[in-house]
Amino acid sequence: MPTPRPTPTPPPSTCPSTGASISVGQVDAALGHRAVVIKLTNCHSGVLTVNGYPDVTVLDAKRRPMKVTVTHGLSYMAIDPGPTKLSLRKGESALAAVSWSNTVEAGEDKAAGTYLSIARSTRDKPVVWPVDTDIGTTAKITLTAWCLTFPT
Repeated sequence: MPTPRPTPTPPPSTCPSTGASISVGQVDAALGHRAVVIKLTNCHSGVLTVNGYPDVTVLDAKRRPMKVTVTHGLSYMAIDPGPTKLSLRKGESALAAVSWSNTVEAGEDKAAGTYLSIARSTRDKPVVWPVDTDIGTTAKITLTAWCLTFPT
């Protein structure tokens, strides 16, 4: 019997003290590569500034951080627009992508995360979303910078 997949938790009904509500889309897959889009929405009455890259940690089924190398930039699944200071008014959103490859080398144990811990930056308290991350044996994820729309 297959392992049940974690179901996403709906965003809080009240705005967090950070002023940023974070949600995560579905995992998109192509040729052994995976990606998920993170959406940060300003739910506060003032302007919210984002700059750079989200703070993302892969967690195991017990919500413990996994040893994963995090890089910033281009991946097979997403083009990195590079860090830009964005000012979001109430209701406006910024996007970022988390991508990884399910690469497995012979004789090595595969790694798989169950959750992503995500924050606007290292200064904010993260939220945890259930996301299956089958990172194979590479133990690497790639992040894009926050952007209003992804480059094509």
